[in-house]
Amino acid sequence: MSPAPSLSAEQKAHFLRHGFIHLHQCFSRESSEAFAANLWTRLGMSPTDKSTWHTERINMPSHNSVLISEFAPIAWSAICELVGGADRISDATKVWKDSFIVNLGRDGQGEVAFRDLDGWHVDGDFFHHFLDSPEQALLVIPIFSDIRPGGGGTAICTDGIGVVARHLFENPKGVTPWMYARGTPESTGPDRLAFFSSIVQNRELASDASFHEITGEVGDVYLLHPLMVHSATKNATRVPRVITNPPVALKEPFIFDRDRQGEFSLVERKTLCELGHPEGLNGWKVENERDGFVPRRIKIQEEMKERERERLEREGIQVA
Repeated sequence: MSPAPSLSAEQKAHFLRHGFIHLHQCFSRESSEAFAANLWTRLGMSPTDKSTWHTERINMPSHNSVLISEFAPIAWSAICELVGGADRISDATKVWKDSFIVNLGRDGQGEVAFRDLDGWHVDGDFFHHFLDSPEQALLVIPIFSDIRPGGGGTAICTDGIGVVARHLFENPKGVTPWMYARGTPESTGPDRLAFFSSIVQNRELASDASFHEITGEVGDVYLLHPLMVHSATKNATRVPRVITNPPVALKEPFIFDRDRQGEFSLVERKTLCELGHPEGLNGWKVENERDGFVPRRIKIQEEMKERERERLEREGIQVA
């Protein structure tokens, strides 16, 4: 059952215009500290000794999880409202895991202009993408450390939503997570994210006003359209930045050919507006099988998880 709607008219309008909303104080600092209690042990680093910070950015694997509805009920209510109700959400993604993303920065590192960042992408590196893909129905960023400007907060480009949506609309047979034709192998070179870089570097496609930096306090949560183009940034402050990036998946694909616009979810409405078809896509459908895509990241995180487990066990900390 879905919780009571909680988004204001202003928040819904902001999502339909910009593709994201910033929710404040969704969970307490105490809850955050408890959930991240073993973070530094898992990293094998000291929070007070920067000489141990051997890696600038770390995407950690998970060991534990919490129900969103209990840990952050405000965020859960908003998530349900954006995607069209709790009954549409896959049970496996009704939890947040402790797969923290830590940005520690490097000494002498300054900020980099948004357009010059080299990590622009959309989430979902584990499946072939279609316009209506259910695997990544919302981009969620819970904040577990205070993030100030220049402190490594995620950069987003709101104009990118429409460009990606149009590309997917024009490719009903599906594309790779990097927006190339199906069958294209995963590249490790600079061309891997070329599609997204071409968006942010083109001022006709992405205006200066469309770039934003994720900042906030512990307990804040950002909810963003699944096609939001975003990138990691440089942490010039060297104050540890800790977030997670839990996916929200649907049980069934998004529906873009409903009879009445009033039945579209807010995410579906935003996609349709970007395509210039707020009334819906009559008869639109995918033209290929939906299947997964196994990225290099999976193997890397499995190896990291085993090393973390060993560190925790040496400290006498039980792991799930």
